[in-house]
Amino acid sequence: MPDAAVAPSRPPRDRTGVHVVEVGPRDGLQNEAVVLDVATRVELVRRLVAAGVRRLETVSFVHPSRVPQMAGAEEVMAAVPRTAPDGSHVDHIGLVLNERGLDRALAAGVDEVNLVVITTDTFSHRNNGAGVDDVLAATVRMLARAREAGVPASVTVSASFGCPFEGEVTTEQVMRVVRTVLPAEPVELALADTIGVGVPADVRRLVRAVRAESGVPLRAHFHNTRNTGYANALTAVEEGVTALDASVGGFGGCPFAPDATGNIATEDLVYALERSGVRTGLDVTALADPARFVTAALGAPATPGLLDRAGDWPR
Repeated sequence: MPDAAVAPSRPPRDRTGVHVVEVGPRDGLQNEAVVLDVATRVELVRRLVAAGVRRLETVSFVHPSRVPQMAGAEEVMAAVPRTAPDGSHVDHIGLVLNERGLDRALAAGVDEVNLVVITTDTFSHRNNGAGVDDVLAATVRMLARAREAGVPASVTVSASFGCPFEGEVTTEQVMRVVRTVLPAEPVELALADTIGVGVPADVRRLVRAVRAESGVPLRAHFHNTRNTGYANALTAVEEGVTALDASVGGFGGCPFAPDATGNIATEDLVYALERSGVRTGLDVTALADPARFVTAALGAPATPGLLDRAGDWPR
């Protein structure tokens, strides 16, 4: 666990472009029917680190009865590599939904915590077990506690682009969350299209709304459920977003939202960014190994992502 006297720093930034946050070990696995054991999840992380990934959402500190795929978070954190083969540090993020989860995350020695606030009450009750007001109050408290512990904490504004139960989400609903958490000084805000309904115009609208009120570093989380995820990611970069979530192989989804499938695939995203002249520090060829490993571990016939089938270009 980090020294409490050390002030939390901002998440690492690739100075040459956008950095990709690998969420496969958490979001990629949490909605799959096959539950992978701790050793397999640790091996996936090891392969991702070997492929060049340096910031991962590694575990989720939720009750295993709610998300059995995330059981054993402490065991995973105790076994994952903290240093890459090249000697660089690996940042492991723990997803936290409540204060008990924060207790566990801090005790497990995560490098960062990611707190989640959903924009609508119906979805919030299903995912977080409480309404938006209560979750916001708890999030502000947890941001303060993480800061006291010297652990950087980010906030994901989930269902920023639409809710599976209440439908359209307005800019004001998103900004209500943003305005409430900003005084508690999260090191980063993430706008999440949890169910994959957003389009580039929505990305521009929301990023510009946040930017009009704060210069906090922005991350974006897209699903390709309706085949708009990669267009949204490229638009986010054009709008100045500095980090993008992606899941190796393109696996993932939310177990509390119907039909919320299809995280954008890390290797497909890296290909699109690099071919667009945006440096990520990652190599699509190296990412083929963890993509094929998780595909085999889950018993899937093929990766949802496409690059593994088509290959890099030029070959």
